[in-house]
Amino acid sequence: MVSSHPHPTTPAGRDGLAALLARPSKAVVALDFDGTLAEIVPDPEQARAHPGAVPALAALAPQVASVAVVTGRPAGVAVRYGGFAGVPGLEHLVVLGHYGAERWDAVTGTVKAAAPHPGVASVRAELPGFLDRAGAWPGVWIEEKGRAVAVHTRRAQDPEGAFEALRGPLGDLAVAHGLVLEPGRMVLELRPPGMDKGKALAEYVREVGAGSVLYAGDDLGDLPAFAAVEKLRSDGTPGVLVCSGSMEVPELTERADLSVAGPAGVVEFLTELARAVREG
Repeated sequence: MVSSHPHPTTPAGRDGLAALLARPSKAVVALDFDGTLAEIVPDPEQARAHPGAVPALAALAPQVASVAVVTGRPAGVAVRYGGFAGVPGLEHLVVLGHYGAERWDAVTGTVKAAAPHPGVASVRAELPGFLDRAGAWPGVWIEEKGRAVAVHTRRAQDPEGAFEALRGPLGDLAVAHGLVLEPGRMVLELRPPGMDKGKALAEYVREVGAGSVLYAGDDLGDLPAFAAVEKLRSDGTPGVLVCSGSMEVPELTERADLSVAGPAGVVEFLTELARAVREG
């Protein structure tokens, strides 16, 4: 077993970890990027994977069926910010970007993508004026995400007040353009419906034919992936849910089998998991 603290605190989590260690060649290890492999930073464009993330993944990946990064970011951006390309040991890494609408495979180094939703372009054009009319919230800013648009409130003088004040109006704007609103840690993302980490993860697990799955995340957008693992467990595929701990998202902590202290804790856990798998 993985010897270092923490261990799964739930029976399902312990069963999932035991199954992964018993047959690692059938295991899928899937992870969110921001807040899980990379620290949350005020400017998302400055986010980079924890220095130990790539070495930990490279040590683990050759021993399991697959390692996948599942993120709301464009796949190519996650690859650049993660430093995942051309790394020995990560030859078969997969990045499922934009909640699965984009896919980067290390084996080819290319991104495959579905057609963009027209509502995103409409919202992109309308959003600056919309925010001006919504009230004075200095520090609120727009992040262009290609297939989605996000409004960040973390830099505002009152981040939570701005978040709550904008949540309803932005939800209405999303619906008006055929999109959905995805709330996160001081961010409100407008994106196409039918895209979520749970769907992306479930489809990939089926593709691989996984015998077990581990998923690690930190935010509300990871709840669908948690639900997907819970559904897989109910259907007989063991799984482990890891929360990259944050007091901002108790909904995730409460459903996790174990919690670790942010990206540094994720890296420590992955490193120890790779060691335990290697030693059998």
